[in-house]
Amino acid sequence: MTTPAIGTDPRLRAALRRLDLNIVHRLEGLLHGEHLGLRLGPGSEAAEARLYQPGEDDVRRMDWAVTARTDTPHVRDLVADRELESWTLLDLSPSMDFGTGLRSKRDVAVGAMVAANLLTQKVGDRFGAHFLHHGRIRRWPARSGKEALLALLATVAAAPTGDERAPSADRATLADALTDLVRTRRRRGLRVVVSDFLDTPAFGGEIDWERPLRQLASRHQVLVVEVVDPRELDLPEVGDVTMRDPRSGRVRDVRLTKAVRERYRRAAADQRTAVRDALRRCGVHHLLLRTDRDWVLDTARFVIHQRRTAHHLARHTPGSPR
Repeated sequence: MTTPAIGTDPRLRAALRRLDLNIVHRLEGLLHGEHLGLRLGPGSEAAEARLYQPGEDDVRRMDWAVTARTDTPHVRDLVADRELESWTLLDLSPSMDFGTGLRSKRDVAVGAMVAANLLTQKVGDRFGAHFLHHGRIRRWPARSGKEALLALLATVAAAPTGDERAPSADRATLADALTDLVRTRRRRGLRVVVSDFLDTPAFGGEIDWERPLRQLASRHQVLVVEVVDPRELDLPEVGDVTMRDPRSGRVRDVRLTKAVRERYRRAAADQRTAVRDALRRCGVHHLLLRTDRDWVLDTARFVIHQRRTAHHLARHTPGSPR
């Protein structure tokens, strides 16, 4: 993936300007003056969990997820905003090129990435990105400012679509990309993972990306954005169709009978349930975006819910200011 010259590309600048207006200005209007940001705490960010020290630690910093898992009170240390970095892992696998709604999954995913970076700029974070593209993991260094965001958008725009190029045996998976993010980006901050999670099996044991995602969540605040197209959940009654696997390129003719459509619907529902349950076990924040919905409005509702939840917990935690 290469970055095209952006200084003289008016189309990319216009695209970023539209995204800025559509995302930031619209979110500000919908949030009605609430703190605009994806992180839960203004002025500081949670770091590593450690044992709670009675009489020394503020109970407002209690890590309830770790406490519940271990049955021992834990708190999280805090680090200053100036030490934070935001990193996005963007899945650009061939399945993300699919879309039958208002836009493709890739368009929604790129929008979610830009939205996260625009919002974190409000508190001065540097932002970078890792891409899972054509079976390879590619990295874009952390920077700050609108020019850097424009360069990031140009990099994604230049990434070709289509089938995987790497041999099947050498193809990196989402689990590989998460492991790489854990290993290479240690500075604390926000991590955003954007994918359709189509490789997730509907049944059976721990999913391969669970462990690295749990490791990521143990050190950083993690937001997972799951992108879904309605045709991945249910199929129309259209008779004989030709279906193509975007990863392997294999083509198969299928007759969509009522029984086939029902089996497909149940399998798709089971898979999405498996994704949701795995994300809950990892202790991450989960935002579901669909290609047939207004993803900016859904993002705004998510931010509103996160802020109100954080305010509610702060107000009802013993020892917190009223």
